Amino acid sequence: MTQVAEPMTERAGAGAAAVPHWIGGVRVAGTSGRRGPVFNPATGQVAREVDFASVEEVDAAVAAAKAAFPAWRATSLSKRTEIMFRIRNLVETHRRELAAFLTSEHGKVPSDALGEIARGLENLEFSTGIPHLMKGGYSEQVSGGVDVYQIRQPLGVAAGITPFNFPAMVPMWMFANAIACGNTFILKPSEKDPSASIYMAELLAEAGVPAGVFNVINGDKVAVDRILEHPDIAAVSFVGSTPIARYIYETGTKHGKRVQALGGAKNHMIVLPDADIEMAADAAVSAAYGSSGERCMAVATVVAVGSVADPLVEAIGKRLPKINVGPGSDPAAEMGPLVTKVHRDKVATYLDSATKQGATLVADGREHALYKESDGFFLGLSLIDDVTPVMDCYRDEIFGPVLTVTRVATYDEALKLVNDNPYGNGTAIFTRDGGAARQYQFDVNVGMVGINVPIPVPVAYYSFGGWKASLFGDLHMYGPEGIQFYTRAKVVTARWPDPGTSKVDLGFPRTR
Repeated sequence: MTQVAEPMTERAGAGAAAVPHWIGGVRVAGTSGRRGPVFNPATGQVAREVDFASVEEVDAAVAAAKAAFPAWRATSLSKRTEIMFRIRNLVETHRRELAAFLTSEHGKVPSDALGEIARGLENLEFSTGIPHLMKGGYSEQVSGGVDVYQIRQPLGVAAGITPFNFPAMVPMWMFANAIACGNTFILKPSEKDPSASIYMAELLAEAGVPAGVFNVINGDKVAVDRILEHPDIAAVSFVGSTPIARYIYETGTKHGKRVQALGGAKNHMIVLPDADIEMAADAAVSAAYGSSGERCMAVATVVAVGSVADPLVEAIGKRLPKINVGPGSDPAAEMGPLVTKVHRDKVATYLDSATKQGATLVADGREHALYKESDGFFLGLSLIDDVTPVMDCYRDEIFGPVLTVTRVATYDEALKLVNDNPYGNGTAIFTRDGGAARQYQFDVNVGMVGINVPIPVPVAYYSFGGWKASLFGDLHMYGPEGIQFYTRAKVVTARWPDPGTSKVDLGFPRTR
């Protein structure tokens, strides 16, 4: 697949100095005087810069969103549904242009970028069912002449703080439900790959989203802290690392906001002795190295139980040289670079620490030609065997193309390993034994479980979220829990006047 011309140039005109903000339905150039570099990870060059918002610019976006809220909330469900359908169709029509941003700023190969957009589209499609999703309940005659019903109403201004690894999909996880429910929204994307968010803002405007309903603020901690503190923001959604997720949750809730903050992960894939070795090896390679391992649902550790370990490691090792690593401009590339040089170099340090701590380095990604000779942020596929829970490569979320293998003797030992881990995002088990698989889904303390499925990301009509240190907050993201997060319940108790039947009664209301 050849890379298409970047729509930022087509829409904004060549020579744009920096990626701007989107406030009140228009592009707004930054005025803070602060900017950050946006790299093309395949070349190592700065592709563009991005404006960093000041406190005043965040306040301007919040003011635009707050002003747009009353009219948007009053917009009928049928009209909002019509607009959500148009958003979905425009994103689908322009998916290749949107994917080009992911390739040029994140480094995803085009097939992976298009896959990300496809999963985002599922959330847009889910949001088109908002008339059904917003239905409440009604109970007639709970007492003489009294009815009770519950309705769901939007919160007001909501904000989303999204990570670099899914610059199109994760915003769609958030804003689709938020605006469909009648909220207005402020998106703070990662400063590493911000252009996709501005392009989506343009598509939303084209779909008929009124000015101020959807806003984009680029920036760093200054923007994040103002979002968390601003009194007119009612709710904040976040996806990122666990330390930042904890900070987002604690700071946001301290300021009276509803917060859902998804943190880090250390996803285990248990392989039992009866598993199909070839299937398990294919799954491990696909799940560990897709998107260069920069996925919160990537398999980080294969837990090989008993006799399966040697043949499984051998099968995985045979597959690694066949994976084509290269830039997104190469139609044959299956895995691209990492997002920045700093991140690539940090990932590579785990290869040294693993061997120093007693592990076996089966495949070293630093031996790849692009790591040695390219200016891009490439690292080949790495495989580390004989890993134990005390090693850095096991304890830390590496977030790169490094797969570790831990060997255990029994299912119980494997289960304990997963349940003792501080993270609880996703996990998988590979086996032919239905009873073992069912027992695992019953026993494991993890939010998302795959049975012979290595990346168990739920479809849009379920909800996404982990347990333990992988989630701060009570509600998971998108799907039914997303609707619940972006609305609040109001219960109405109603009696219509019936002359001559009312009287003073100081007792507590009774239904009998």
